[in-house]
Amino acid sequence: MDSSSTGAASSGSSALHNSGSEGHDLQHVMDTRKRKRMLSNRESARRSRQRKQKHLDDLMAQVRQLTTENHQILTSMNMTSQVYLNIEAENSILRAQMAELGQRLESLNEIVNYLNSSTNGLFETQQDHGTQTHDDDSLMQPWSSIYLNHAAIMPSADVFMY
Repeated sequence: MDSSSTGAASSGSSALHNSGSEGHDLQHVMDTRKRKRMLSNRESARRSRQRKQKHLDDLMAQVRQLTTENHQILTSMNMTSQVYLNIEAENSILRAQMAELGQRLESLNEIVNYLNSSTNGLFETQQDHGTQTHDDDSLMQPWSSIYLNHAAIMPSADVFMY
């Protein structure tokens, strides 16, 4: 019985020893896997942080670029607006000058028409009576040679360009 109990005891003890050894080995494998998983997770988190940082850096660079472009566009718009206002002011001046020149032309045409009608009547009256003198002829000759042979003064096309 001793030998059988010793055999049973040694076989139980070796089973416990094997179980303990397997448990220890299993624990060691689990610890190794856990450490690998932790290292892998840390590395993955590090890569994720790097990607986030790179994305943030890219976005900040894009913000700087867009801010620069925005500033350039605003500067260009301000310059264009100033040029537009200058041209509008110049156009306003030119329109006023055109209106004034138009009024002057109209006045001159009225004077010419009056002189034409007055001198035509004067010449007809004097020629009918035969009383035209040399002094009257020299006085009226400039008017008759310049204005009697011409119609109303007409503006050139350049006056109306704006």
